Amino acid sequence: MIRKLIYIIYIGVFFPMIAGAQINTDRVMAIGKNALYFEDYVLSIQYFNQVINAKPYLAEPYFYRGLAKLNLDDFQGAEADCTESIERNPYVPNTYQVRGIARIQQENYTGAIQDYEKALTFDPENTSLWHNLALSRMRSEDYAEAKADLDTLIRIAPRYIDAYLMRTEVSLKQKDTLQAMSDADKAIEMDRYNADTWASRGMLFLQRNKYADAESDLTEAIRLSVRNAGMYINRALARYYQNNLRGAMSDYDLALDIDKNNFIGHYNRGLLRAQVGDDNRAIEDFDFVLQIEPDNMMAVFNRGLLRDRTGDYAGAISDYATVLEEYPNFLAGYQYRAEARKKTGDLKGASQDEMKVLQAQLDAQNGKTSQQTASADKTRKKSDKNMNNFRKIVVADNEDERSKYKTDYRGRVQDRNITILPQPMFVLSYYERPDEVKHQINYSKYIDDLNNRRVLPHQLLITNNEASLTEGQVKQHFASIDDITEKIVKEPDNALHYFARALDFYLVQDFDNALEDLDRTIEKDNAFFPAYFMRAMIHYKQLEYRKRDANYEIEQSQEKTLQVRALDYAMVRDDLDEVIRLAPDFAYAYYNRGNIYAVMKDYRSALVDYNKAVELDSRFSDAYFNRGLTNVFLGNNSEGVQDLSKAGELGIFSAYSVLKRFTTMKEED
Repeated sequence: MIRKLIYIIYIGVFFPMIAGAQINTDRVMAIGKNALYFEDYVLSIQYFNQVINAKPYLAEPYFYRGLAKLNLDDFQGAEADCTESIERNPYVPNTYQVRGIARIQQENYTGAIQDYEKALTFDPENTSLWHNLALSRMRSEDYAEAKADLDTLIRIAPRYIDAYLMRTEVSLKQKDTLQAMSDADKAIEMDRYNADTWASRGMLFLQRNKYADAESDLTEAIRLSVRNAGMYINRALARYYQNNLRGAMSDYDLALDIDKNNFIGHYNRGLLRAQVGDDNRAIEDFDFVLQIEPDNMMAVFNRGLLRDRTGDYAGAISDYATVLEEYPNFLAGYQYRAEARKKTGDLKGASQDEMKVLQAQLDAQNGKTSQQTASADKTRKKSDKNMNNFRKIVVADNEDERSKYKTDYRGRVQDRNITILPQPMFVLSYYERPDEVKHQINYSKYIDDLNNRRVLPHQLLITNNEASLTEGQVKQHFASIDDITEKIVKEPDNALHYFARALDFYLVQDFDNALEDLDRTIEKDNAFFPAYFMRAMIHYKQLEYRKRDANYEIEQSQEKTLQVRALDYAMVRDDLDEVIRLAPDFAYAYYNRGNIYAVMKDYRSALVDYNKAVELDSRFSDAYFNRGLTNVFLGNNSEGVQDLSKAGELGIFSAYSVLKRFTTMKEED
């Protein structure tokens, strides 16, 4: 998962924790930052709490605790912690940055603007701050000031594509379509391989009723970002306006394959299915919509119409009644219910409904009441409550469009379409983040046998998709450390006790103690390869941690690489060499060593290891992906494309995005 918000500063060597009330706050801060870097937010908060309790006058732990809370969507808590940090040290611009984001999430745009203006007095050329300031002004509908901020941002960073995309949106709000189109064109000219530039211009064409052009641009955006549901939803709208109902339905199908809970996808597909006579499946879509929004009367009424058409008159009458209870002046509801009642033999009820319609029509003719009518548009906003628009395709309200990339707040999302990253290292852990798409089973007979012996507190997993610990799990592993320590006192030569405690230390991000226990494991049993495997991975994580130097920084542009030498990675490789010597059929050791060779820029050795990993496991999707990237880098384009295709087939869908970008670049060359 992409690292959010921060690259952590490396804090030397971890010192032993002092029991009791006195703690080594430098060491605890270091472990807390480490946990934050590896996205264990709940755990990191517990470490920062210790530092705050010991030294409440420090600004830094409040800042980092606020950052952790922000990632847990505790926006009020994040704001409060940043305020505490600012009271102790008002000269750190990124504290204002994080508090600004927390305020934005609470729709306190005035407060966010104040934070960004203050931060810019310390760092006047920070693109992230200008980005968020402009977006905050856009949210507060101060478009003139937002445009002025974006003009400044473009002067500071003339190659900053997001600024052009945002200015496109501001220009549209100001009805300046010429400037909007100029900025959209400029963004594409600067980066033709960024899906968001094409999507932005596609939406601009859509708003200008140039539906064929919109479809063309959105198709290109989809080529570059094949797993983005929103782009299919928008292209469906362009196709709908061109009366290409089948094409629009196909796009809704694709969008819902990616995002099965997409409200607009289900609602609009239900309408289109109804238009082409696919009534039963249309009912399924509206059933789904009503699971999400049971009080959505438009969906209830459309389902009633479909039930009526499929002969479920009782169900139809029930739906009509629900709508009429909410909208007693909705005449079409009485008309349809009257017809349904006739079909069930309820002539009295039908007559009452018809009289209701007749009376309303007479009142309207006599000027006693005015009836609401449908709008002339082919679509309606999601928030539109005019029941007469029940047949119209839904489009998002303006506030629902905040998830679009050009309106993201910098500091919340990084590395979007820009950097193509290899698949990460595998580790041994008790926890794994669920993945609904990728269903690779990571198996080793030795690890399976180890689990069957029940010598460890939990089932050991082989994963490169680690899950953050919950508060309960954190407490459990701290308690487990104490329990295993007692076992070690009784059985000091049992290697598995040291290994089990090492895993506990690893899971609470205490890497130094974990490494010490792994060393002892190997001293007790030098043929136990999982200890070498985990020691290699912890050393690797420490090296990655050391390479990031951004005290209070969130933007990768501030990154400064410390001295991490090839010799350091060689130490990791040596442990993996030992794993391979002891367990030559353990595919994950070859894969990890391939990654290490790639980091050391020894790409041909990396290929050899990826080849071996795939030979041992023909469905090793991560190995195909990384081998594909390595082949492309070495100019082995055919092999690279084949590997990336296989990785996508096996569930790594980002491979398709890489393929699209690579093949597009090849065509232009």
